[in-house]
Amino acid sequence: MMPRNLPHAAQFLRFAAVGALGTLAHYAVLWLGADWLGWAPTWSSAAGALVGSVVNYLLNYRFTFASDKSHLDAASKFYVVASIGWLINTALMALLTAGMHWYHWPAQLLTTGICLLWNFAGSKWWAFRHQPASGHR
Repeated sequence: MMPRNLPHAAQFLRFAAVGALGTLAHYAVLWLGADWLGWAPTWSSAAGALVGSVVNYLLNYRFTFASDKSHLDAASKFYVVASIGWLINTALMALLTAGMHWYHWPAQLLTTGICLLWNFAGSKWWAFRHQPASGHR
């Protein structure tokens, strides 16, 4: 069965598995920046989100959604969704760490969960949405 024909729950699980790899890349940059280099957690997280987005795009294009769109079409839409997700991530991290004085790891865990929902919805229903062949519905 091709991933685009998977039920929503199965496709979400694939998306979450891919997201775990992107999150690992994101968190590695957060750890390096905030815990080792002394960067502000908000900007370490923002840089990590950019790195994670590249991992997520490449794996979601093939594995999660088996997209047949051109990379120009899919990537441009994916990065609109990802940019909004990046803004959500960065704003929540600023609010939670700088504004509310949370430690950056719990703040990032909460922020990641919220961004996961946004990114899945935007990716599934817009960025990688399968277009049926002409004349078919």
